Amino acid sequence: MSSLQIGLIGDRNDSVVAHRAIPLTLEMAAVACDVSIDVIWIGTDQIGDGAALSKLDGVWCVPASPYRDMDGALTAIRIAREQQIPFLGTCGGFQHAVIEYARNVMGWTDAEHAETAPQAERQVIVPLLCSLVEVADTVHLVEGSRLARAYGETSIAEGYHCSYGLSADFRHALTDSPLRVSALDDSDDIRGIELDNHPFFVATLFQHERNVFKGRLSPPVRAFVEAIIHTR
Repeated sequence: MSSLQIGLIGDRNDSVVAHRAIPLTLEMAAVACDVSIDVIWIGTDQIGDGAALSKLDGVWCVPASPYRDMDGALTAIRIAREQQIPFLGTCGGFQHAVIEYARNVMGWTDAEHAETAPQAERQVIVPLLCSLVEVADTVHLVEGSRLARAYGETSIAEGYHCSYGLSADFRHALTDSPLRVSALDDSDDIRGIELDNHPFFVATLFQHERNVFKGRLSPPVRAFVEAIIHTR
C-alpha cells in the first residue's frame, strides 16, 4: 500500500502543544496499523476552493483557532463531509465542524463562533461557563458510538485546552439529526460528535492527541487511520 496522505488543516505553530503532538501520534498510529503516513500541513489561507483536498486520504482539522481563514477551514470540513473523506477534528476542529454543519446542512447560514463574531445573533459556539484550558476531566462516551468502540469503554479521562463549546440552541436542534452526540462530561455538556452515513467523521473538544507525550496512542487517532485504510 502506498503512503496515506493525511492533510492537517490549521495554521501550524510549533509553540502549540497539539501541533507538536499530532505528527507524533500519527507516526505512532502508522506503526500500530503497519502503514506509512505522509503528513501534509495545509494553512487555512491555502485552502481556496478546496479542490486539492480530494486527493487526500484523510483530513484532520487541528486546534489553535481562530484560524487565519475561517472560511478555508469550513471549506475543508465541508469537502471531507460531502466527499466521504475520513475526518477528525479536535478542539478548534470540533468547533468549526459544528459551524460547518449548522451552515451547510441545517441551513443556519448565519451560524457563528462567539470568539470571532461576538455580536452575532446566532452563535453556535459560545464561551464555556468554566474554561477548560489545561484541564483534565471525565468524559462519558455514548454506548455504541465510534468513540466508545475506539476506546473500548464508556468512561475515560482526557485533557482540554479551550474556552469555547457548543451552544444550547444547537444542541436542541440535533435531535434526530445524523450528527450525533458521542461524548458528554459530568455536567452533560457535549464534548464529542460524529456523523452517521460517513466512513469516519468524528470531532472532540478534548485533545486526545496529546497522550502521545505520555507514550500512549490516542484511540480515536488509531480508529481514524484504520478507517482511512478501509476506505482506500
